[in-house]
Amino acid sequence: MASGVQVADEVCRIFYDMKVRKCSTPEEIKKRKKAVIFCLSPDKKCIIVEEGKEILVGDIGITVTDPFKHFVQMLPEKDCRYALYDASFETKESKKEELMFFLWAPELAPLKSKMIYASSKDAIKKKFQGIKHECQANGPEDLNRASIAEKLGGSLIVAFEGSPV
Repeated sequence: MASGVQVADEVCRIFYDMKVRKCSTPEEIKKRKKAVIFCLSPDKKCIIVEEGKEILVGDIGITVTDPFKHFVQMLPEKDCRYALYDASFETKESKKEELMFFLWAPELAPLKSKMIYASSKDAIKKKFQGIKHECQANGPEDLNRASIAEKLGGSLIVAFEGSPV
């Protein structure tokens, strides 16, 4: 079910920048986005970047100690959002980083908001080609390390964001 909602160019640019890891200088790496939250524009016609709702790689260890916990706390308690999170995890064999797409639709969000975010999800997903992991979360309990590790690879995952699962 399509809603006719458009996706802002900036949203697509951010996705591309997060997806494509160029050989970067340490300064460029610090500016890379770890997490970004997207919302609907006030007129509900376009998916945009939510102002001030991002975590940069350079923030980790300085202003952000636990990036995933900080990400979860940035999500609104009573409204829906889309998000991209650059997940770092380990299997027994290797360390990996992969993008995750989230649809945040908390229980306390208005029904109309849940409906428009659900019906607009395809519009943003079509722009995010190559996302391997998708998660719909309806509350903070859906965003614990164990449930995210399950989405990333189940029992193969031994650590998520540097912490054992």
